[in-house]
Amino acid sequence: MGKTYERIDGRLRTFIEAQPVFFTATAPLAADGTVNLSPKGLTGSFAVLDEHTVAYLDFAGSNAETIAHLRENGRITLMWCAFQGPPNIVRVHGRGEPVFRDDPRFGELLTHFPDIDTTQHGLRAIIVVTAELVRDTCGYAVPFMAYEEDRDLHGKRFAREDDASLSAYFSKKEHIASSLDGLPGLPLPLPPSTV
Repeated sequence: MGKTYERIDGRLRTFIEAQPVFFTATAPLAADGTVNLSPKGLTGSFAVLDEHTVAYLDFAGSNAETIAHLRENGRITLMWCAFQGPPNIVRVHGRGEPVFRDDPRFGELLTHFPDIDTTQHGLRAIIVVTAELVRDTCGYAVPFMAYEEDRDLHGKRFAREDDASLSAYFSKKEHIASSLDGLPGLPLPLPPSTV
């Protein structure tokens, strides 16, 4: 049923890149800490950088749990599942890092996402994940569902923001600068972009 892979390439890479949604899971080190599971989407916001590294764009939202957990311990799992076609679930277990907008690597990383207008979504960081374990499983119990299109609500909401207004928005939110468990989250004010 399940198989372990040495790298993200071939059929595996094709499957991952074709999925319109994926999920991220992170947790703090504290045994009683809050586990976080988030859906991610928006066409063009995910990229396979090489056979062992993937990245996705972290956009404005109402919390920063993933960033906080990665800053504390780096552990992350990404998951894709087939809602159409042959059943399949792929998980990438690895180490993640938020690359903030003032990081010298930010501009080069951003070139891997040419098919999305990042100015429309309040880009906060690029999450880079180095795979330590790549596995797939059958996915026989995953239902068939049809993808229609991306929602336009996120872009409509955040396209009108600039750095100052985004920083003000994030400052008002309870779980942006720190996580639900009090870990450091997104640096505020929002770091200026290097590009």
